[in-house]
Amino acid sequence: MKFANYLCATLVACLALSTTPARALDLGQLIPDIELPGASVPRISNLLGKVVYLDFWASWCGPCKQSFPWMNDMQKKYEARGLQVLAINLDARRGDADAFLAANPALFALAFDAKGDSAKRLGVKGMPTSVLIGADGKVLYVHQGFNNEERSELESRLTAAIAQTNLASRKN
Repeated sequence: MKFANYLCATLVACLALSTTPARALDLGQLIPDIELPGASVPRISNLLGKVVYLDFWASWCGPCKQSFPWMNDMQKKYEARGLQVLAINLDARRGDADAFLAANPALFALAFDAKGDSAKRLGVKGMPTSVLIGADGKVLYVHQGFNNEERSELESRLTAAIAQTNLASRKN
């Protein structure tokens, strides 16, 4: 029965993401100012000035379990240099997200979007999907999925974005 519930939730989430017309994000595009339900900051625009690693996740997502420890490490390692990891949960039921978080604690900012409006606005097609956003609010990188082999490349992209922000702030 548990597997049937899992399968049903997975299918519903996939259908919701795949049937909604949405525009994919283009590199260099200004990130739309999405609302962040349940987060300490109400809108993505409140994070301008920081490099943001925006991650969309769900409790049923296997790769999300692998990405949480990495995101915790990145937040801890680069927060003082201007990084903000923000993960938006797309589960229809908050209890599913809470159970996931009990087993996979998050040491970064969270938001909860049961309707999936934020994912629709950004054209998210799979879990997890991450968007690296520069301090100027522009999309630097979009990535779908997560596996341990990608950790170094993703961290390199983060550090490059942070270095670019720090260089720009020194020039001003």
